[in-house]
Amino acid sequence: MTLLTDIQTNIVQARTYYPWPPTQHRTPFRNLRDALALHAKTSGSKPFLISYDAANQRDELTFVEFVARCHQVANLLFDDLGVQRGDRVAVMAHNAPEVVLIYMACWIIGAAVVPQNISEDDARIGFILRNSEAKLLFVQQPYQERARHILQQTDTRIQGVIQMGGEPTEGTLLFEEIVRSRSTTFLGDESGAKSGDLSIRPANDRTPQLDDEALIVYTSGTTGAPKGVVLSQYNLIADAQAIAQWHAITGNQRLMCVLPLHHVNGIVVTLITPLLVGGSVVLNQKFTVHHFWERVAREKVQIVSVVPTLLQYLLDYAHSNSAQGETIFGHGINRLNLTAFRHFICGAGTLSVRLASEFEDVIGFPIVHGYGLSETTCYSCFLPVTQPWDEHQRWLRDHGYPSIGCPIDVNEMGIFSADGSGQRLGAGERGEICVRGHNVMLSYYQRDDANAEAFKFGWFRTGDEGFYLEGADGRPYFFITGRIKELINRGGVKFSPFEIEEVALRAPGVKLALAVAFENDYYGEEVGLYVVPQEGVAPNAEVIIAHCRDVLRFDKSPKVVVFGTDVPVTSTGKYQRLKLRDLFAAYRGVQFRP
Repeated sequence: MTLLTDIQTNIVQARTYYPWPPTQHRTPFRNLRDALALHAKTSGSKPFLISYDAANQRDELTFVEFVARCHQVANLLFDDLGVQRGDRVAVMAHNAPEVVLIYMACWIIGAAVVPQNISEDDARIGFILRNSEAKLLFVQQPYQERARHILQQTDTRIQGVIQMGGEPTEGTLLFEEIVRSRSTTFLGDESGAKSGDLSIRPANDRTPQLDDEALIVYTSGTTGAPKGVVLSQYNLIADAQAIAQWHAITGNQRLMCVLPLHHVNGIVVTLITPLLVGGSVVLNQKFTVHHFWERVAREKVQIVSVVPTLLQYLLDYAHSNSAQGETIFGHGINRLNLTAFRHFICGAGTLSVRLASEFEDVIGFPIVHGYGLSETTCYSCFLPVTQPWDEHQRWLRDHGYPSIGCPIDVNEMGIFSADGSGQRLGAGERGEICVRGHNVMLSYYQRDDANAEAFKFGWFRTGDEGFYLEGADGRPYFFITGRIKELINRGGVKFSPFEIEEVALRAPGVKLALAVAFENDYYGEEVGLYVVPQEGVAPNAEVIIAHCRDVLRFDKSPKVVVFGTDVPVTSTGKYQRLKLRDLFAAYRGVQFRP
C-alpha cells in the first residue's frame, strides 16, 4: 500500500462510529436544505433568527421568511455569481443576519463556506483565501478597504467581492441591492418550480449530498501555517444532532449565540443545532455583559454557549453590580425573570476549578462543561445535564481539573500514549486524548503530512493531554490537562500548566494565572507564571511563589512571576501561553535552586 492509501484507510477508521462506517449516515435529513424545508413547512410562523446589532436594535425572521431569504441569496450565488456545488465562498464579517443567510445559501447549493476571523492579521487571512481556493469573498463594509489591501497583496482565485452594508465602492457589488429582487425559491437544481415551493426536489448531480464539503475552518495555532479543517454537511448535522440529544434541545427552545460565526462553536451549537430541531437562535453581533442577561430574559433563552473568558466577564459584572446595590444580573433582572434559562454550555478554552466553582456559587446556574475541536466538528463530550447538583459539582471541583464529561452519541474517546504508538491507556493514566466517530473531519486540506500524523493509528489525535476516571454510572469521565506542545518539559520531566495554574489561582491577590514554559540553559525549560492581579491589590511575586511552593514540589513550582493586565487569547477565548514566553527571556541563563 502507498503512504496516501494508508492515510486514507486511517481516516476512514477515524471517521467510523462503530459499527457504522462514515458512509452509513445516522440522520433523517438528506442535506441541510432538507432541514430548512421541513421547518418552513411545519413551523413556518415560528421565529427562527432573532438578531441584535451593536446599537441593540432587534430584528426577527420566521422560518418561512428565513428560508425565502436564503433562497434569494442562493439564486444570487448560483445565477448571478456562478457558484456551483463544490465551490468555496469566503466570508469576512462579524455576526449579522446576512452572514447566516450566506452560509445557508451556500449549503443549499452544495458550496462550502470559508469563514474569516477578522481579528487575525492580514497575512494569515491572505494565506487562507489563497489556500482554500475560494471563488468569491463576501465582506462587510467596515472591512472593505482591508479586504481590498489583502487581495492586492495575495495571489488568490477570488473572482468577485460582494460588499455587505454601506455605500458600494468601486469594483464591488452591494449585497443588499442585488439580492432583493431574486426569487424566493431556489431554481438551481430544477427548472419550472413554482414560486414559494420550499420542498426538496429529486436528487441529481447538482443536489447537495451529505458528504459534500460544507465548511473549511482554519486552525488557530500560534506557530506554522494554519491548517484547513474540511467538514461535510453530515459532520455538521451529526454533531448538532448529538448536541441536541445530550442537552434535550427541542423545537420550543431558544439558544443564544454570543460567539463568533467564523468558529465552529458559534456555527454548530447555536445555529445548526436549533435549525435541526426547529428551535430559535438569538444572534448577538458581539458579546456584551451589559445586555447579556437582559436579552436572555427578554427572549426567554434556555441555553447559551460560552467560553471561560465570558464566564469571568459575567462574574466580574455580578460582583460590580452587587457592590452598587444592584442585582447580580443588572437592569433590575432577578431569577424570576430567568425561569426559562437552563444552563451554560462551556468549552473551547481553559476552565479552572476556581472559576467554575465561584461562578456556580454566585450566579447559580450550572456550567455544562464540554470539549471538542474544529477537527471533530465541535463538541465531542459533555458533563451529563441530568446529574444531581452535588454530583455535578464533584466532577467540576474534586479532581484537580473540571471534568469535560462523557462522549456524546456521535463519537468514541480514548486515551493513548502521547508518543503516537497507538497504545491505549487505562483509567487514571495520562496520555493523548483521541477521538473517532462521525463528527471527525474529512481531512486537513492539502496537508498529507498533517493527515498522516493526526490519523496515525486510525483515531484522530487531538494533541491534548488528559485522562479519564470511571464514574459510578459506569461511564468514563474525561479530563484535559493541557496541550501536549504546551506542557512544561523541565529537564525531561513534563508538567501540566493547568495543574500549576490551579494552585496559583488560590494565592493572595491573583485574579488570573498562566503557567508558561520558558527557555532555560540548565533545564531546557523552566516554569514561569504570568499573573493578572486582582483590582486594588498590590501584586507580590514572593508571596505567590511561596504559596505555590507550599503545595507543589520545587521543580514544578513557578520560579519567576511576571505581572500584566492583558492576556493573549484566540477569538474564541483560548489562552495563548506560547506568546508569553518572551516575557521571561531575561531568566534564560539563571539556575534556580531550592
